[in-house]
Amino acid sequence: MQVDSSRDKDYSFARLCDLKSHVTLKITSLEGNIPRRSYTDSLKDSDLLHAGLQHDGPSDLYITCQLWANGIQYTLPFRTSWKDFPRGYTWNQTIILPITYPSLLINSQLAFTIWDCHGAGKPVPVGGTTMSLFTTKRTLKRGQQRLYVHRGVEADAKANTSTPSELIGEPEDEMGRLERLVKDFDRGDIVKIDWLDRIAFRQIEKAHAAESSKSDKLYLYVDLPKFDFPVVYSEQESSIPLPPAPMPHPAPQTQQQLSGVPPHLLSSDPYLWRTYDPDAWRENPVEIKHRKLLRSQRLGDEGRDLKPGPAERDRLNEIFRLPPTASLSALDKDLLWKFRFSLFRSPRSLTKFLKCVTWTDPVEAKQAVEKLLPLWGQEVGMDDALELLGPGFTDKRVRAFAVKRLERADDEELLLYLLQLVQALKFDLMTSMAESMRGTRHRKRDATAKSDEGDSGLSKFLIDRSTANPVLGTSFHWYLMIECDASQPAGKMYAKVAFTFQTRLSETPEGIAQRDILKRQGQLVEALSARSKEIRSSKDSRSKKIEKLKTFLGDPKHNLSPLPLALPLPLNARVSVTSVTADKSSVFKSNLLPLLIWFETTDFTRQTDDESPETPISITPDYPIIFKNGDDLRQDQLVIQLFTLMDRLLRKENLDLKLSPYSVLATSKVEGMVQFVPSKSLAAIMAEFGSLQNYLRQEHADDGALGSYGIETGVMDTFVRSCAGYSVLTYVLGVGDRHLDNLMLAPDGHFFHVDFGYILGRDPKPYPPPVKVCKEMVDAMGGTQSAHYARFQSLCYTAFIGLRKNANLILNLVALMVDAGIQDIQSEPDKAVWKVQEKFMLDLSEEDAIKQFEALLNDTSYLTMMFDRIHDLAQYLRD
Repeated sequence: MQVDSSRDKDYSFARLCDLKSHVTLKITSLEGNIPRRSYTDSLKDSDLLHAGLQHDGPSDLYITCQLWANGIQYTLPFRTSWKDFPRGYTWNQTIILPITYPSLLINSQLAFTIWDCHGAGKPVPVGGTTMSLFTTKRTLKRGQQRLYVHRGVEADAKANTSTPSELIGEPEDEMGRLERLVKDFDRGDIVKIDWLDRIAFRQIEKAHAAESSKSDKLYLYVDLPKFDFPVVYSEQESSIPLPPAPMPHPAPQTQQQLSGVPPHLLSSDPYLWRTYDPDAWRENPVEIKHRKLLRSQRLGDEGRDLKPGPAERDRLNEIFRLPPTASLSALDKDLLWKFRFSLFRSPRSLTKFLKCVTWTDPVEAKQAVEKLLPLWGQEVGMDDALELLGPGFTDKRVRAFAVKRLERADDEELLLYLLQLVQALKFDLMTSMAESMRGTRHRKRDATAKSDEGDSGLSKFLIDRSTANPVLGTSFHWYLMIECDASQPAGKMYAKVAFTFQTRLSETPEGIAQRDILKRQGQLVEALSARSKEIRSSKDSRSKKIEKLKTFLGDPKHNLSPLPLALPLPLNARVSVTSVTADKSSVFKSNLLPLLIWFETTDFTRQTDDESPETPISITPDYPIIFKNGDDLRQDQLVIQLFTLMDRLLRKENLDLKLSPYSVLATSKVEGMVQFVPSKSLAAIMAEFGSLQNYLRQEHADDGALGSYGIETGVMDTFVRSCAGYSVLTYVLGVGDRHLDNLMLAPDGHFFHVDFGYILGRDPKPYPPPVKVCKEMVDAMGGTQSAHYARFQSLCYTAFIGLRKNANLILNLVALMVDAGIQDIQSEPDKAVWKVQEKFMLDLSEEDAIKQFEALLNDTSYLTMMFDRIHDLAQYLRD
């Protein structure tokens, strides 16, 4: 084989793909309407026990893949592993065939067969398709492939196959046309226009969803490796003989072999027709009544000494390890209730136990709250307490128990979760409204009084702690202000909490002083907001706008230069400012024209404790901020808050990745403040210095540091650590739209990301890599073969596992923000937590998760530079 290249250099297939590398593909997903019905659903519990089965048996579907050529099998069939399908048939499983690329024949084919492993007596083929690895132009196929699946037949691997992956003679459907255009776009055959591409891909997603819902065809999606150049088949260069054809693989196992079902329970009569009961998916009302009677008999204390056996204990431990999003089956709930008196010995069991309680049964709910809940005592973790404050738990006594757990947290820890705790107040309101509705069935009662009865004490707790701590109180005040919107259902409730907080501040001299500070902060925000709006609406040149801003800030009558009294900033109440430095302030040249405001600070002690969530980036007597109007900063605020939390979690694991999360505060839904960090974007550094190493050597050169390329060892260590940290953090939150203009580097080696307009997997670019590592970062470490890059990889793996251990805490924090109006969460609120959970790979063992993450990191060590160059061109044309 050879590479078709228009370059002068002689590119060979051996250089493009190592001869030892094997043919690789990834089975992604299956689209189409497929009736699903588990065989075990038709069996009784006694039959299941006799057969050794449970309701949570293997997946309904699996896929076999096999390489053929000239009608001969060249590999054994590969079968996809077991996987649950909660929202569609998605495998995302990589398959490595035991044959190298140069060993392929021109007529090599991949045969895919989709099997229903719960058929009547044997696996039933759902459909099959056969894909040739080479095109009619003798080039190796690459990228995503959309394969048409022929229903009800196995894949035919003959030369003239009866199950081709492409329909010949039929008109191309809309999705086929769009996907062909996407491939042309990916190859660069279509001109890239950033703003137009975003609109086009959103419309493609909508068209894809519409076509999939109404089409009766099945399509299998398979991803093949992408090469930089077309790989052309050439027999002259093929010097490696094909391996001998293996023996034919035996037929797929029968249903009896797969599940161990006794023969007398299966029907092998070909003349019997199987029909589907439309109510088969519903729970049997007889079983519901049986379980209710059985649980009612166990409401006493006779089961107090009951202990689970080995098999039951193993199943309970599996339930305890389930993520917060997992739903429990009826059998799992009964198992938890049966051994409820011994569950408290496992700290991770509380939330799972509360999910098994039938809250509509007052007797059962009373026992759960009054007798069983106190058994957990002080053993409840913060992640479980936050889950209990979410929308899934509406009993006020359970929520009050969670508030008791919060009382043990100090103010620094509480500040980490304050953004979510303010959102949890609205779930207290939902609980109050639910109890009020139940009360009106018997008598009319004042809704306000009923609301007070449903209060868990969360608002009182937050007000008490915020009144005693000015730093906590400042953040609490501004978090409340953004929610006090009368048009929102919870707006009046938040206004009431804010009024109560201000009233509490008026009761003490210290509180009165704090209330005056909050008032002055509001006046500062109003002044900056008015000036920002005026500059945005002005048609003056940028230089003229900067001159007017400096004149306004320097005018003494505006009380900004200096301020009448030292004022703690809303953005960071630990920083007290005395004046605005008008001469250093400026206006950025981006579309929204944000203001750069430099403040002079008083002598204050910055937090340097590793346990502090506000570790400073640099120590300077000035504190610059960016004030933005016309932009919703709540999403950036959430991302930075989660970054700060994850930094603290990693520090507890003795892993300091030199992260530097700057401060962000949304003062309304259309404006806010961002801490300005003196640094340069990677695009600016490459344009001015040519490489990141040259930039770091400007202020931190060390000719004796040969191992760090003439850069001080500490600076290079900071760079490697921060690159690893942000690579993992942005992967977990699915941060998108990464280019060299929003990747920043400070002179002391701190690398960090800015601008989080796309999260949870959303990205304006097609096929974005899951781990964001650009070529410039890797080159600064010395390349992929350097010791620094090996250390970077090791730090990434350690950070990923450290965050994976705290996955429940991160998932619960994201779940509390589902109704907060965050842009990318609001687009698909039911999938937000699932998208983050998928990143942690909780269904895999720790070893397998590391291997999977390693593959993702290696595949994305060098981002495609094309999109960065397009972005640079767009910036140049705009300027």
